[in-house]
Amino acid sequence: ARRRRSAAREGRGGTGTGMDAPSAAGLGGADPQLQRFIEVETQKQRFQQLVHQMTELCWEKCMDKPGPKLDSRAETCFVNCVERFIDTSQFILNRLEQTQKSKSAFSESLSD
Repeated sequence: ARRRRSAAREGRGGTGTGMDAPSAAGLGGADPQLQRFIEVETQKQRFQQLVHQMTELCWEKCMDKPGPKLDSRAETCFVNCVERFIDTSQFILNRLEQTQKSKSAFSESLSD
């Protein structure tokens, strides 16, 4: 029980990078319910980090002088910024996935 509690705390804690939490595979014999909980919490942490990065980036880029209303220029800027952030994030994920697949195909061809 002690191991489970410390593993759950590690999954929620960390420095906010999303990489500090142990992977479910790294827990070995831990029960599947705990593994799933840690996976879900890690995904939530990564999502919150992305939202925070996007908000910070777009705020700095689009908000000249905060006021009581969002003018149309700032609104358009925010929409474009968020869309480009999502596009860029998706591009990076796809590129990493392709790189991972090509590495695994290369290592398989070496073992043949």
